[in-house]
Amino acid sequence: MGDEVVLLDFWASMFATRVRVALAEKGVKYENREDDLWNKSSLLLQMNPVHKMIPVLIHNGKPICESLIIVQYVDEVWRHKAPLLPSDPYQRARSRFWADFIDKKLYVASRKIWGTKGEEQEAGKKEFIEALKRLEGELGDKPYFEGESFGFLDIALISFYSWFYAYETFGNFSTEAECPKLIEWAKRCMQRESVSKSLADPKKVYESVTSWVGL
Repeated sequence: MGDEVVLLDFWASMFATRVRVALAEKGVKYENREDDLWNKSSLLLQMNPVHKMIPVLIHNGKPICESLIIVQYVDEVWRHKAPLLPSDPYQRARSRFWADFIDKKLYVASRKIWGTKGEEQEAGKKEFIEALKRLEGELGDKPYFEGESFGFLDIALISFYSWFYAYETFGNFSTEAECPKLIEWAKRCMQRESVSKSLADPKKVYESVTSWVGL
């Protein structure tokens, strides 16, 4: 096909991780360009002038922004292998709903765990665990969120897994104790090469977060 694919990335970003997993699932070769979030490259500012954030997928010179939109784009463009979104319109809508829930509820709560202290941190921890329990309920007894096959919603959530160690250390709790089925699911996902090679090292994430908050 002669596609030119470039990913503007940041190693610890759960949002960029989603794109790395999706591209790996599809077997798409791409150039990875690590960006500095504190000193953003001119390419990033040019390709995403609205949000000025990674990830940005540049496909044949055209930028696609926002991680969930990029994953859907990857699924539509490289249709020949590993479908990510369900074919049924209702199931597809449901997957998008829960992915949106992850970004609106889980991510917001998770930031409070490492970025705040005291009552606000406790509130964030409570919201985070409640959100995970809702997702665990949606998973049910299925091996993956999309059923028998790994897909869109799995990608949306597994990208957070490399941050769990940091959340648990800052918040002093155990995700496995609260949501054992979800951790089983995460370990199942980690057996996939597309996931294990795309996720950042949890200890490295924790060390970086510690330096960001100046502890």
